[in-house]
Amino acid sequence: MKRFIQIMLFTMLVVCTYLASNSFYTVSEVEQVIITQFGKPVGDPVTSAGLKSKMPFIQDINPIEKRILEWDGSPSDMPTKDKLYISVDLFARWRINDPLQYFLRLRDERSAQSRLDDILGSETRNAVAKHELIEIIRTTKDRVPLRDTLLTDAERELNMGSLVPIQKGRKLVEGEIFAAAAEKVRVFGIELLDIRFKRINYNESVRPKIYDRMISERRQIAERFLSEGNGEAARIRGNRVRDLNKIQSEAYRAVEEIRGAADAKAAEIYTSAYNQSRQSVEFFEFTLTIHSYQSIINENTTLVLSTDSDLFKFLKAMTPNEALTSNVRPAKRREAFSSR
Repeated sequence: MKRFIQIMLFTMLVVCTYLASNSFYTVSEVEQVIITQFGKPVGDPVTSAGLKSKMPFIQDINPIEKRILEWDGSPSDMPTKDKLYISVDLFARWRINDPLQYFLRLRDERSAQSRLDDILGSETRNAVAKHELIEIIRTTKDRVPLRDTLLTDAERELNMGSLVPIQKGRKLVEGEIFAAAAEKVRVFGIELLDIRFKRINYNESVRPKIYDRMISERRQIAERFLSEGNGEAARIRGNRVRDLNKIQSEAYRAVEEIRGAADAKAAEIYTSAYNQSRQSVEFFEFTLTIHSYQSIINENTTLVLSTDSDLFKFLKAMTPNEALTSNVRPAKRREAFSSR
């Protein structure tokens, strides 16, 4: 009898424990719970954390994520308005703001990701097809690129290299995709928080042709800059030669003016000296003649002069030895040859 009572007590304890485990559950801070009875939701969603209760056996709990979730799409090829095929890689952030609607329509996160693939992919294709490539690549319509000042001036002179004017820019295109997709996912109890282009690239089949065209355009621009540089270099060299000739001519003129002024001053001094007394004039003539001797006579010089020559008159007083030393031969009886 005692043994039977012990078994009954143990059985009741196990049953109570099992009932308690099926009657109580906990909700964490990062999740929310939908209570279902025979597969259908009952009551309001449980969104607060803590220990909660439910009817055992006939009611089940369905946890739903409360945190911000990510959606990372696969790269897909799509055409732009200017008929260029590009590969677009997109990502987004979302969360469940209506768990009951989410549970009724999608049930789990895998179904939600699949539905986001469809909606975001479709809206991305629509937005890309309505805009040209430059609109999707450029950040905003008011963006001013940083350029070297000299390069910018050269580009302005050549009328090339300027950015194509755009109406919207990538940020507004992302906003269009976000607005259209957010409205469509709202019916599933999903709140779309953000959407961004992760990568935009040319289609693999046309990428080599695009790169070749870009290289050709850059090379053409480089050649034009090179020709402009060569022309500028030739102009600078021409200006240098012109300025050099001008400086040399001005310097030659200044030298000639100085030389002329010096000759005029010397002539003035000579004239002033010549107008002095006879003794001073004779000394002046003697000095000039001596300087002439130094200029025209050296060890190998032979002069043939008449005896009444102005250049010879100061040699008359010289001794025969001095005359031989100076290699000057006076003419006899005034029959001398003049200097040739």
